Amino acid sequence: MCGILGEIRFDGTDADLSALEKMARVMKPRGPDGEGIIRRNNIGLGHRRLKIIDLSDCSQQPMVDSKLGLSLVFNGAIYNYSELRVELESLGYLFFSGGDTEVILKSYHAWGASCVEKFNGMFAFAVVERDSGRVFMARDRVGIKPFYYVHTPQVFRFASTLPALLAAGGVDTSIDPVALHHYMTFHSIVPPPRTILNGVKKLPPATRAFLESDGSISQDRYWTPTFGMLPGDESRTDEDWINETLSVLRSAVRRRLVADVPVGVLLSGGLDSSLITGLLCEHGRSGIETFSIGFESVGNEEGDEFKYSDIVSTHFGTNHHKLFIDSTKALPALRHCISQMSEPMVSHDNVGFYLLSQEVAKHVKVVQSGQGADEIFGGYHWYPPMLNASDPLTTYGSHFFDRSHKDYLSTVSSRFHVEDHSTAFVRSHFDMPGAESGIDKALRLDTLVMLVDDPVKRVDNNTMAASLEARVPFLDHEVIEFAARVPARLKISGDGKYILKEAGRRVIPSEVIDRPKGYFPVPALKYLRGDFLDMAREALLCSAAKDRGLFQSKVVEAFLASPETHITPLRGSKLWQLSLLELWLQNHGI
Repeated sequence: MCGILGEIRFDGTDADLSALEKMARVMKPRGPDGEGIIRRNNIGLGHRRLKIIDLSDCSQQPMVDSKLGLSLVFNGAIYNYSELRVELESLGYLFFSGGDTEVILKSYHAWGASCVEKFNGMFAFAVVERDSGRVFMARDRVGIKPFYYVHTPQVFRFASTLPALLAAGGVDTSIDPVALHHYMTFHSIVPPPRTILNGVKKLPPATRAFLESDGSISQDRYWTPTFGMLPGDESRTDEDWINETLSVLRSAVRRRLVADVPVGVLLSGGLDSSLITGLLCEHGRSGIETFSIGFESVGNEEGDEFKYSDIVSTHFGTNHHKLFIDSTKALPALRHCISQMSEPMVSHDNVGFYLLSQEVAKHVKVVQSGQGADEIFGGYHWYPPMLNASDPLTTYGSHFFDRSHKDYLSTVSSRFHVEDHSTAFVRSHFDMPGAESGIDKALRLDTLVMLVDDPVKRVDNNTMAASLEARVPFLDHEVIEFAARVPARLKISGDGKYILKEAGRRVIPSEVIDRPKGYFPVPALKYLRGDFLDMAREALLCSAAKDRGLFQSKVVEAFLASPETHITPLRGSKLWQLSLLELWLQNHGI
């Protein structure tokens, strides 16, 4: 797990060493164990290393193989690298290191762009061909690892974080009106390639791209799972589906034990993280380090779920750590959390993940985490209405969108008035082949888009800010492909995730399965009281916000006057959504 960066120039000048150093400096938390920068004429590459696999300097990056004429920077982990190494050795390749980085380098030489189809893992990388000046870039199937870039006629720069690109300078930081519509309407999700800034894009998940020496770029998508049963699945019994669910998850958890350092678990006490803990213990792991976090309650809303994480840790004998955070600690941490966000992320639990990661990193460098289970196994409340919806688009939008297009127009300044791009985006995604029923359309959209630019991005940002690697077994591509085939009724029965619950009963205590569905809450941000409300007010009424003029003043005043009455259909604060965007822009000097 690391931070990658690079610059390729097309204007006849050498790569800017100062810009590379600035980008690397910003990403130090992603890789405190080592730094490397190389420059050859118009091409420069840089890397920050967090040592997880092959702790020796032989796997330092940028990695250069002079014999093959290739250089590489890579962020992530290839869990099947040992098997691929054996295959490559049978083809005559010799290795000078013991990690997964060199396997990517040799794989590209052996199989070209199709190498990504052989990888099981999370990755974002760039390979430079010395003789042609061509650059090959790729991102993993579910976008677990980020890849941001700036592309102008003069230069192409890329990095693992958007703030790193800002540090290099020369970025068009004007607001993208379409991205703003997505942020305000599509539950703060800005689908790739857009970001909130016009000058910064992101490589979509499951995408590989070639950057030519003249600056032209081409790309294609290499993986799109089919949602719905495949031929032969009709003969499967419910028991068959449950057994296979447990089988694919066992494999996914086992793969994510590949490391030369201990692997812990973020244990919330919910079904997903509890099941991961149980499956890890099946592999003979005893005394696993597990971690949970809690906040003070607000009103009748509990701020922690320690009683459930205690059940699991006691049952499996883990070495459990409970971190309680009161609002006096959360508020200053929130500012640091926002400053390290690659994009504005409005979810209340960001600061929770940030603080938890800071604590976890004192004990381990790698953790497994339960993100993705709700999206792929049907755990959200908007899935059952999609099952027999006559108008899937309207049904989905009524549950998931934060506001209507009409409300959007009344909230933002008239200079940001655009068409209803969010509805158009969802419609186009629903219309793609490969998901016929309404519920499969929703599950596909949430798995391939929402999941990437909300929970997954949140986990990467906040764990890497603490130099911590997070691995997500539910997002193993084989698990996703399997879950996409599971009949919808086996996902949404009961209160959702029925098949996962039934599989879980064979591994973990029933108390954490039959409990009320929980959420990782930060109540003080949901209801915006006290110092948190003051923070929001300051952000929206300061001179920078007024000069920017994103929002209509009468709406801001109404939200500030009564924040608890302006709540989205998904129970988020509309005031916090506006405040978070302004705080992010101000933090990054935009």
